[in-house]
Amino acid sequence: MYTLEIKRFLRSKGAMGGLVLLLVVGCLSLLIGRQFVAKQQQAQAEIAQFQREHIARNVRYHQDEMGLLLYYLRFTLVNPNQPLNALSIGQRDVQNSIQSVTIRGLENQKYDTDLHNPMNLLMGNLDFSFVVIFLFPLLIIALTYNLLSEEKEEGTLRLVATQARSTLLFLLRKMSIRILAVFTVLLLLLGIAVLALKLPLDNTTLAFVAVAGLYLLFWFALSTWVISWQRSSGLNAVALLSFWVVLTLVFPAALNAYLINRYPVPEALNTMIQQREGYHEKWDLPKAVTMDKFYAHYPQFKKYPLPDKTFSWLWYYAMQQMGDDESQQAALELKQKLQQREQATAFFAYFSPSIHTQLAFNRLAAADLQQQLQYWEATERFHEKLRLYFYPRIFEGSEVKVEKWDSFRVEQFAAEVEVNWAEVVWPLVLISLLVGGVGLWGLERRQVLV
Repeated sequence: MYTLEIKRFLRSKGAMGGLVLLLVVGCLSLLIGRQFVAKQQQAQAEIAQFQREHIARNVRYHQDEMGLLLYYLRFTLVNPNQPLNALSIGQRDVQNSIQSVTIRGLENQKYDTDLHNPMNLLMGNLDFSFVVIFLFPLLIIALTYNLLSEEKEEGTLRLVATQARSTLLFLLRKMSIRILAVFTVLLLLLGIAVLALKLPLDNTTLAFVAVAGLYLLFWFALSTWVISWQRSSGLNAVALLSFWVVLTLVFPAALNAYLINRYPVPEALNTMIQQREGYHEKWDLPKAVTMDKFYAHYPQFKKYPLPDKTFSWLWYYAMQQMGDDESQQAALELKQKLQQREQATAFFAYFSPSIHTQLAFNRLAAADLQQQLQYWEATERFHEKLRLYFYPRIFEGSEVKVEKWDSFRVEQFAAEVEVNWAEVVWPLVLISLLVGGVGLWGLERRQVLV
């Protein structure tokens, strides 16, 4: 009977068409992810040459004053793509991965990003994580919603009951065939991804595969629970599609609305405005006020007295520094609120497999909000390092030509991706066991009514 059921499944044009269609869409998602990563990598490779040409050109035209030259020079910190970005783009399509900064006010530069097409942002990316989270469950629903009800409606369940040792075992065999078919497509796509995208077979890739597999098992468990109600095919389909809408669309949208109201985030524009106002107002204040604050921030620079002239680069860069200092509270508040949102999302994800899976994919691909916050902090450290290196040279009036400008290369931010298997896997395991266990208990208790 198991062999006959496999042949029956393979002869189903709808099932085979759905599997083939999902395979094609999955391959398309891998192509989109590959193109996205290639575009990012090309931009990151070109910025190295651009920085060399940019520094050489400005050094050639501004050889008289170090302070004037450093007004224009930009130095770059790159957030390189991780191998799994091709599978889960996450926030990489809206957050800048190339940060070029001068040693002037940082808060006025930190939130600069590329312009994006609003329509493209609204539609999102058809990456592999989208296929797994949204499209695979639809195929599972299509393959399982009438697993039991079809036998009843066609009048074949009594015949099955007389020939099979256990009707429940027969249903589980039918379910296992569909699980095997869906996982074959998933593993085939992942195999193509490993070969085409040259993914390393490390912990992050294995965790990505585990999360994807457990997420699909959750939907099979959910289907088992709905089947255990022993209702009509139409009602089963409506129920499963309703679960899909709630878990993948409604709950994430409701959670987003809640977080926006619960943790209102001051716009980055406000921080930039505060920085600019903090800097510009210093032109109208006595220089001593600015310098006292600057020396309090950097006691090591007290050895550089303010020159007795109308304009000096010491005073100018002190004003820039004070702009950053006076916007520091707003910048800190912005980061804290974003961190609170991330923590709240992670908590609510325990109750939503789709949100948990998306967060896990993004985290494993180093494309989540937490990673972006780390990149911001790395940019702050990078900017501070530049300031501490160049401030003494500006204040001492060092000659431009004595500096080894060729030594300033594009630096990279090393993203830290740690796989916490318990945190990544157990929420999906527990909810799948709970839902699937309730479904099997329901089928056993009702003894699969004929």
